[in-house]
Amino acid sequence: QVTLVESGGGLVQPGGSLRLSCAASGSIFSIYTMGWYRQAPGKRELVATITSGGDTNYADSVKGRFTISRDNAKNTVYLQMNSLKAEDTAVYYCHGRIQTTSWGLTYAYWGPGTQVTVSS
Repeated sequence: QVTLVESGGGLVQPGGSLRLSCAASGSIFSIYTMGWYRQAPGKRELVATITSGGDTNYADSVKGRFTISRDNAKNTVYLQMNSLKAEDTAVYYCHGRIQTTSWGLTYAYWGPGTQVTVSS
């Protein structure tokens, strides 16, 4: 069994910063791509992804403001969010493609989500 748990969400004023964390735990053999998605009313968006080798990809809407990183030793992925805007308000979900055994398949796992609200 694998669990992903996000933390670091909250209320922040426009222009402010937040850092999200997501830790994977359980029966883990290897973690491949990890990433962050967000869900706002009527809209779901890929925010950023990072491979096990450190290659990153960002949505155009967050390029230059958000930075994704990971600590492979801690099975943790981070999202540093700067210059936050009202339109960044959403529930942010952590995602990981994880292999639980050396002979097993790779599956996608999701965290329960953390709310980020950008408002004055």
